[in-house]
Formats: sequence, C-alpha cells, structure tokens
Amino acid sequence: MAAVDPAYVTAKPVNPAGLPTAYEHGGRLTAEGTSVDPILVEIVQGTLASVEMEVETAIGRTSRSPMIRDAHDFRAGIHDRQLRKLTGRSYSALVHPIVRDFPIEEMREGDVFFHNDVYESEGGIGHLPDLCVTVPVFHDAGDGVKSVVAFVQAFGHHDDIGGAVPGSMPSNATTVYEEGLAVPPIKLWDAGVPNRSALRIMTRNSRMPDSLAADLDAECSACLMGARRLGELFERYGREAIEASFDAILDATTETYRREILSKIPDGTYVWEDYAEHDGVDEPQLHTQRITLTKVSDAPADPENGRPAGPRLIIDFTGTSAQAKGPINHCGDYVGGNFLKKWLAPILRNLADTPERMAELDVNEGIVPLIEMRFPEKGTLLTPIHPGPTNARTFVILRLLGVLAGVVAKAVDGKMPADQETIRYTGVYGKDLDGNDYLMREVLGGGSGGRYYADGEDTIHVVPDSRNLPTEFTESRFPFIVERLGLAQDSGGAGEYRGGLGYEKQIRMLKDAHFMSIADRSILACWGVRGGKAGMPFQVVIDPGGPDEREVDALADAEVVKAGQLVRIRTTGGGGWGDPLARDPELVVRDVVWRKVSAEAALRDYGVVLTGSIDGGDLGFDGPRTASERAGRAAWSKDDDAFFDRGPGYSSLADGAAFAEVDRI
Repeated sequence: MAAVDPAYVTAKPVNPAGLPTAYEHGGRLTAEGTSVDPILVEIVQGTLASVEMEVETAIGRTSRSPMIRDAHDFRAGIHDRQLRKLTGRSYSALVHPIVRDFPIEEMREGDVFFHNDVYESEGGIGHLPDLCVTVPVFHDAGDGVKSVVAFVQAFGHHDDIGGAVPGSMPSNATTVYEEGLAVPPIKLWDAGVPNRSALRIMTRNSRMPDSLAADLDAECSACLMGARRLGELFERYGREAIEASFDAILDATTETYRREILSKIPDGTYVWEDYAEHDGVDEPQLHTQRITLTKVSDAPADPENGRPAGPRLIIDFTGTSAQAKGPINHCGDYVGGNFLKKWLAPILRNLADTPERMAELDVNEGIVPLIEMRFPEKGTLLTPIHPGPTNARTFVILRLLGVLAGVVAKAVDGKMPADQETIRYTGVYGKDLDGNDYLMREVLGGGSGGRYYADGEDTIHVVPDSRNLPTEFTESRFPFIVERLGLAQDSGGAGEYRGGLGYEKQIRMLKDAHFMSIADRSILACWGVRGGKAGMPFQVVIDPGGPDEREVDALADAEVVKAGQLVRIRTTGGGGWGDPLARDPELVVRDVVWRKVSAEAALRDYGVVLTGSIDGGDLGFDGPRTASERAGRAAWSKDDDAFFDRGPGYSSLADGAAFAEVDRI
C-alpha cells in the first residue's frame, strides 16, 4: 500500500468558520423544542423545493453543452449556515470545503465560490468534470449588518476540463493528473466581480472553452438568482422563524425514517458484497465493495457526532478491495461519510409501506444522524490516496447502491428490488461535416430491478431528472444518423417480476470518428434476487453483421469507427425478482406481444409454451403443456439455492464459482 499523504487525511477537519458541529452532523440552528408554526414550515419547505427547481431550470435553459442542457447531468442544492442539506429532490455536493477554506464572516454579497478538486471536496465531488459553484445567501436582521444564512449550490458534468482525452475521462488513467485541471476552492466572483484570470486558466485548459465558459456562467447566474430568492424568504418571515423551520424540516425527516424505515429492519448484523469488474488498467477482476450492516434499535446517544439515542444503522465498509490502479476509486471517507449517507439513503425508501409513500420521502440532512459509517484504512476503493485516479468512480459509488439494497434484502427476506442499472457514458468525437471539432457524449440508462410487487422499470436514468439526448438534436448537430432507439429485447432478468429493459441504440457514422465508452456491467450483470435471474450485460458492437464486426470493451477511449459503419449499443437490463416459473403466463404472453421478451425466452426462461402468433393476433399459451413444462424443472428453493443470481459472467472472474459465500441466507 502506498504511503498516506498527510495533506489529504481529514479525519475531522477544523472548521475555520467556527462551526465544528457541521462536521459532526449536528449543528441545530434553534434549541430543541423551539415552537414553530406548522403552516410556515410547509411554506418554507415548498419554497426551498421551488427555488431548487428554479435554479435547475435556469441552468438547463441557459447552458450550452449537450451534457448539461439536454442530458441534464447537473444538480442543485440548498444548505443552511450549518452546512446541512435542506432539500431532497436532487443529489448535490457539499458546502464543507468552501467554509473550510473561506470563513463565513469574511464572505460578501456577490461572492461565488468554485471547486472541482476531488481530494479537496470533502467527498462531495467524484471526478474532475463535475464543476461546483456555491453562492452564500445574506440577510440583514435589522442592525445594518448582513450575515450568511444559507447557501445555494450547483454542480454539473461539463464537456471537458483538460486531461489526456476529450471529455476528461481517460479510461486507463493511473493518476488524477491525467484527468484534467483540478481546482481547489477559489473565489470565482468576488463581491459581484468575476475573476477573469481564473476563468481564463480554466478555459485555456479545455478543448471546448466556449461551452465551458457558457455553462459556468449559467450555473453562477442561476445560483445568484437562487440566493436572491432565499434572501426574500428571510426578509418576509424573519431569520428566527425561518431557521426554526429549517430545524423542523430536518427533524421531521429524521423521525419519519426512524419510524417508517428503520423499524422494518430487524436488529442484527448482515453482510453482502458486489463488485466492479475492471478498472481500465489491470485485467478484469473482482473489485469488491462490501457492506456489513448492523441495525441497533436502542443505540445510546452520541452527542459528539450529533446522533440521538434510538434506532441506528451502522454501515461498515471493511473488506472493500484495495485502491485500484485505474480510475474507479471514490473518495468517500470525508466528514464521516456525510455525502455517502445522503447518496445511499434513497435505497432505504424501498422499505416504505407503499410505492406512493416511497415517492413522498425526501432525503436531506435529517437522514445523517441515523447512519454511522465506518471506513477501512487509507488505500481502498473508498479511501483512495492522492493522486489516485477517480474519473470512473461511478462504477464504485453506484455499485454501493446495489450493495446496500442486497444487504438489506438479506435482512427483510428479499423485500427489496433486484439490482438496477448503474451508469455509463458513451459517445463519439472527431471532425464534423464542416471540419470543426465535436464531442457527443450521453448518459444512457438501463433497466431497474424487479420488485416484490411489480416488474422493474425500463430505461431508467440513475442521475435524477437526466435523460438521453433527443435524436432530432443529435442528428442536426453531429455527423451521424440514429437508425434505432428502443428497448433491448430480453435484456431484463427473468423473474416472477421481470427486470426492466435497457436501451438499444444504433448510430451510423457519416464521417470517420472515434467511439468512447466509460461503462461497466459488461461482464457482471445486474443481479436477480430470491430466485430471479440476472439481467443481460452491457454490450457495444461496431459494424454488426459487417466485415469489420467487433465487440468493443466497455472502457474505451478512441475506438476507430469508419464512415458508413454502425455502432450498436445495448445497455444493461435490471435483475429479476422471484422464481420465473411463478410468473403469470398471461404476463409472459403480454411481454412477447410487446416485444419485451422473445418467443424463445418465453419457453427458455419462463417455461411458457406459446400458441398462435403475434402477426395473426392470436398469441396465447397452452395451459396444460406450460404446467407440464414447469413441473419438469426445479423450482427455486431458499434453503438449497443462492439468494442472489449474478449471471454467467461472475464465474469467469471467480475461478468458476457460481456464487459468492455471502449470496446464501
């Protein structure tokens, strides 16, 4: 293991602004028991959500890059002066690194702070293309002195911030220096005056300086607008009432999750793990992410870290693999895992009583006191040592969502979804028809896992509110034609409740270009649970059926594509839930009619013997023959079979083993 650089160890940073409670996940603004008008709380909560949405809408309408304007790969967030996240609609970064480096009492109206340095972000930024803008909100309490009362923040995935390859995501990077320009927290605007020198340095390092400058301007302007909106809220109702409402909002989240979610998990300790399959440098192997989950109903109070007495989840990442040589590492062990707690908590919503209730539950700072995280020593996938590369850290941080879902599934007899798609960036770059440089990159979603009450959803995007690029836009701007954009048949894992389907996208190049891919789940498929089968893995084929047909590795920086050749992309399907032999044959027939499942898979995976045809309009199934077919197959047994199905790719990386030791109940 490499030696630890002391400059990058921040077990419990000292907060120069005098707000140590922010780092300890407490920091109430008002005393316990402070009375607050419940109607005002509703007004404040609605205003926060409205301002957050307004900021994101402004960014989406005024930015230039396809990744931000069209794919919506950006987030906004609102935080109080104790750095607590107040809103729960979007993921967002952290304010901690800004307050760490710039004392609150020295901030001025019109200041805009900027950073993207992963190792200086306190875990809030995952890779260098995510550029983060933070604006303080000011309020005059009547004494003529304006002070900081909140923060508005936005970060987005920008086209290019330099580095070894277009897009700043080199799949074979071995240091963060190959990934682009790293900027620790700086003032990008000082009291309303833009720092032109800093902006010039950033744009000079980008292959796409115009879109970078335009997108940053959009984010700065939107956050300044959001700060004005929040300032108006404080002016209307007063600081004391608004801060009491902030506390009430977070208290309500804490109590709701304690009562409705944590109560569903039996006390005890549960262990599960999943894997990233490759890091872009070494040969494919199992890069383990392990969670040991302990539920305690009567944990004692921990005032030092802001944890109340009562139910608590302890998430221990001990057993996670060593830091990878390639760029799949994620800096998670900062501020007690504050960012990771809010990142992982949405998975717990699946324990809500109904899907409707699940959709109502937000994740804000109120979840933080209920979770304790324990990290291994420096030098693992979740505790990397600078200058370890991180641009493909989504392989790890998104896999953790599935690991938490899996370990909770073991605790609640499978009443959690099967595995969902993770994320992948695919794209092409080169010269357009006018000879200008271009980069088309998009985030294509995949299927979500089957649930104990319903099939998975098709083509879900993990990044909230993101989307694929419109065909009409891409064909008008880039030198290719989209010949197909639809569902990848048979990609969803078979089950009593089938996994959702991934995309199939086919583009035909009009000029020579290079194809790029930052993706995983090409070997290890999305797992099925409780007898459900794994979904189909990610796959890219260039020139399918042609003389140069070849499958492209999921991590590729510059795969040559000739003019006239087709690129076929199939994204992952979600895992299935429950034994496929228990699926209603009528639903299988419906899926075949909808062309989500092939006729061959109906028999192979579900044991359903079809009759008639789709074209004839009389497709059905033979009941007696279907019953006979299913009776001749072994049904899944909780006692005899693995609780999880990882698909055939797992054995190729696990010395022939069909499942892991932790896959049994």
